Amino acid sequence: MSARLSAAPEPSVRVRAPGKVNLALRVGPVGADGYHPLATIFQAVSLFEEVTATQVPAGAGISLTVSGPQAEAVPTDETNLAWRAAALLADRTGLAADVALHVTKGVPVAGGMAGGSADAAAALVACDALWEAGVPRAELVEMAAELGADVPFSLLGHTAVGTGRGDLLTPAMTRGEFHWCFGTQRTGLSTPSVFRRFDELAGPSTPAVAPADDTELMHALRAGDPVALGKALHNDLERPALDLRPELAEVLEVATEAGALGVVVSGSGPTVAALGRSRQHALALGAAWTAADVVDQIWCATGPAPGTQVVTSVARS
Repeated sequence: MSARLSAAPEPSVRVRAPGKVNLALRVGPVGADGYHPLATIFQAVSLFEEVTATQVPAGAGISLTVSGPQAEAVPTDETNLAWRAAALLADRTGLAADVALHVTKGVPVAGGMAGGSADAAAALVACDALWEAGVPRAELVEMAAELGADVPFSLLGHTAVGTGRGDLLTPAMTRGEFHWCFGTQRTGLSTPSVFRRFDELAGPSTPAVAPADDTELMHALRAGDPVALGKALHNDLERPALDLRPELAEVLEVATEAGALGVVVSGSGPTVAALGRSRQHALALGAAWTAADVVDQIWCATGPAPGTQVVTSVARS
């Protein structure tokens, strides 16, 4: 009786990239190019997107599938950032854009936590490894910035100061671990709409921004002091997000009454981030939100988390 031989698996690379929270986000006046200068402090958190890139026959092109929470809300065509990342890498390296991508969701969709940016960062690293392109990290960062302002930070991870459009990064020193609970909504907020409302509310008097405005927050990070960090959280987009979605005010209020060290709208929203004293307290903050029925889902995580990294690789035989 002969043993049945199974076919060898196709070469593939699985890569993990983190979501983020903006500990501080300061927005300057819109420029002639239509973009707002930003001064922000990112922290990567332990909610991860995973992208698996698998070899396909020559000429097959790019395909993309998605699984995990809210997968049905994610596009699976060339508008997806992971797809665009693979196409960009192929174009820059002169390699054929032939790959099957699979995204496993772990970051809330359209929640201001850069899940799509994490997909793009993971796809860049996964395709570079699968295709054995050997692109230097600095060039991957440049490509990441072309794909979106948050994509370079998804590559870097940990904690960093972002300037320009948020894509010019300087790593920030931190100590210890911070415990977060995120309250998400089923319906997202359009980032362009939030910025437009920011302009309408701020008018022509919007001040310039500088990372120096967040000195106390940086001290809190270096000291590993969650109480001081909670007091220093700041987001210039919180007001326009609340103006567009007034019900988010109750989300902030419930977390504050539950003893959160700090509460802030994450990025352009509508996700709200609450900082806890401990892992158990972060869970209690989520329970308070659930009991008040003010969020659709809760996600607890710690920060800082590492940047984009290869998890597994099936080599060519």
